[in-house]
Amino acid sequence: MTCPYCKAGTGEGAFVCASCGRDIAAPATLIAERDDLLRKRQELRDELKRARDEAEAFMRRRHSR
Repeated sequence: MTCPYCKAGTGEGAFVCASCGRDIAAPATLIAERDDLLRKRQELRDELKRARDEAEAFMRRRHSR
């Protein structure tokens, strides 16, 4: 098992990380859900950046006429 916080290897079934001392007894489903939410957050950030870039390009074209 890998610590979800410091990424150090821990013994299978450990409740506390030997490296950082944090509680790692969180169920794997919660860790998977967190990873999925982090991925979705990044996708939304990327989408927002594309939309902002498109809006800026539109405004530049509009002002250059």
